[in-house]
Parts: sequence; C-alpha cells; structure tokens
Amino acid sequence: MGEERALRCRMGLSSEGPGRGALAKTKAKGESGHGAPGSTVPVGEAGRGSPRDRGSGPCAASAAGMDSEEESFVRLQDPEQLRQEIERCKELYSVLEQDHAKLQMAKEAAEQRTQELNKEELHNTFEQQLSLDGDEERAQQIFAIKEENNRLRQEKEVLNNKLEELKKRAFWNDPVMMLSALPEKKMIFKGLTANKEDMSKLMLTPLIHYPLPGGSALITFEEAEVAQRIIQRREHTVELSCGELEELDQCRMRVQAVPVDILLPSALEIRMTHSRRSILVSDLPSLDISKEALLDKLELFFSKTKNGGSEVESREFLEDSCHVVLTFTQDGVAEPLIERGHIEMPIGKGKYKIKISPCMSGDISNLQLQPSRCPTTVLLLGIPDVLGEEAMRDVLEIHFQKPSRGGGEVDALAYVPAGRTGVAEFVEDTG
Repeated sequence: MGEERALRCRMGLSSEGPGRGALAKTKAKGESGHGAPGSTVPVGEAGRGSPRDRGSGPCAASAAGMDSEEESFVRLQDPEQLRQEIERCKELYSVLEQDHAKLQMAKEAAEQRTQELNKEELHNTFEQQLSLDGDEERAQQIFAIKEENNRLRQEKEVLNNKLEELKKRAFWNDPVMMLSALPEKKMIFKGLTANKEDMSKLMLTPLIHYPLPGGSALITFEEAEVAQRIIQRREHTVELSCGELEELDQCRMRVQAVPVDILLPSALEIRMTHSRRSILVSDLPSLDISKEALLDKLELFFSKTKNGGSEVESREFLEDSCHVVLTFTQDGVAEPLIERGHIEMPIGKGKYKIKISPCMSGDISNLQLQPSRCPTTVLLLGIPDVLGEEAMRDVLEIHFQKPSRGGGEVDALAYVPAGRTGVAEFVEDTG
C-alpha cells in the first residue's frame, strides 16, 4: 500500500508538476492529529502549505526523489547519437576551419592588394605632383622668357631709334654729307684747285648791298692808284658840255670824292636745320607750262601714298633756283622720300627723273664784321639834277677818264639822280 501511494504520488506529480496545486488522495496511516481516514488532504501548492504539511509525510519525500531522477534521466542521450553528434560537430568544425582559412587568405590578399593600390595611388599622386611641379616650373620659365623677350624687344626699339637719330645727326652735322644731299647745279669752275684738306670747308662769297643816296655816283677804276688820287683831291670841278643845251657849254658843277667803306664778315657761323615735313624738289624739266600748273602736278603726285607721299600742306616755287619746296601735313613722310633721292614723275606725255633733297634753312648764329675800304671805287656826292641820267653818266665818265684831271680808265659807273635812291652790289674781286 505504501508503494502504491508513493507511485500515485509520483504519477500525480509528474502529470501536474510540482508546485501546481495537484491534489492526491492518500490514506493517512500512522499519522496523528491530522484528519480522519479517507478524508481529502491537500498536499499543498508550492509555497502555500504550512511548514508542517510541507515537511511531513512519505508522499512528499518520495515525490522529491522521483523528480530528481526524472530530470537526470531526461538529460541523458543515446551513445550512438552522441557519437553522431560529435562527428557532425567535427565536420562542422572542419568546414569552419576551412572557411576561416579561406577568409584569412582572402583578408591577407585584400590587405596586400590594398597596400599595392595605396602604393600605386601614392606613386600616381607623386607623379602627378611632379608633373604639376614640372608644368608650373615650365610655365614660369616660359613666362620669364616672354618677359625677357619683351624687354629685349623694347631695348631693340630704343636702340634703333637712337641709331636713326644718330644717323640723322651725323648726316646733318657732316658738311660733306650735307652738301651731297643738296640739289645739283651745273657750274663751271675756273682758277686754282683747292687742297684736299679744304674739301670739307663751306666757302661763302660775300655779296654786299651798298645804299646810294640821290645825287651820287659810284666810279670804279681799273687801277687803285687812280682812285687814290681822285680821293686825295677831294673836290672836283666837272664841266657840263652836252649838245642838248648850248647855254651849258660853259657851265660847271662841283662834286666831292670820298672813299667807299663797307663792312665785310670776318667770321660767320650758320646753324643749318632741315624741316622734317618739307622736301626740296630739283632737276625739274623745262616745259612750256606755267609755274602754277607745275606746282599743281607736283602737289597731286606727292599727295598720293603709292608714291610715298601724303597730304601737301604748302608749296613754294623758288625763283632764284627754279626749285620747289613741298611741305606735308604729317611727320615721317619727308625722310623716306629724301632717302630715295630720285623719283620718276609723269609730266604730260613723258616721265622725268627728279631729285628730292632735304629742305635746309640756315640761321646766323654768330657774325663778326670788320670795316674794309674798296681800293678802286670812289663815291661822288653833291651832283645836281641838271642833266638826264645818261647824259650825266657820260659827262662823269669823260671827266674822270682824263689823266690831266688825275683820272684813268673807268671800269664801271653807277649814277643815281637827285630825288631817288639806289643800291649798289659789291662782289669779290677775282681779277
């Protein structure tokens, strides 16, 4: 009966579980003071029965023992299954190890590839930096070379301008070169040839204008001694013998003879300058056209740019040399034409080669004068207006040619009647 109760109690515990408030019908045997036989006694819920109930009775002890056995029995497995499980775990472990090895190898390969890529990227970056540095250095070198070229070009332009200026100065300061640029003029030279040392000298012949008052005359003798005798006598009585008026046959006039003193240049300095806008045109042909027509043709020809000219500002015909001065409105036109020297110009039905020269102008910068007396010329003053000009000239010439009156051979005679004025020209005596 005891085993049966214990079994029932174990079965009740296994079906309901401990601590679930299951009720077991047992017969209390050998227990005192705790209910009548056959009565229902609650074996108690876990944690709700009294200590007395939980700690007393064989059913409770048997149930606890069976519960621990049941737990240990449930956890035990079959050895074959355990071996299979172990084999399966080994296989799984082997697979995991292989996967781990593969992953490790892949990791190492990835790390190596990463290092290679990093090195390659670093190398490329370094090469790019070197390339950029090289490009920047080359750009700086190119910029420096361009700057140097610009500086040298500017220096070249400055030096060329200075060279042109020096050429012009040398050209105009050298008398020989200056004379070669002047218009040509056909001349016949007579006399002695000059030394080579004097070839560069510019020789000027004075032309003196001497004013003559009214009632005066100039007489030039062939010999200086005659002029000196006339001057020494001072006053002269001239007989007026002329066929026009018979009553003047016995008339006379008194004149005074004085020397002729003039001022001659002893030192002369002329500052020669040339116009940068003007040219001198010479070697013009002798055509049956007026001066105005010739000037019009020259202006039309030199106003065209294809002929090297430009707009003409003014034109001037030089009467003494038959040359023409053309002045342009712009600078830099005259120099190229002067460098050409000659140019062919169509005039009428023909073409003529004309010469182009620089237009020179001279200013006297220094002039020193000294008095000089004409040795062969005498000035007669106080001549009355009693005869005509030709008759008075004949009377004076006849009188001063007579040796008895101290005269001699007359070379030239100029007479100015009273009430008029005249100008006599004195040139160098080359005889």
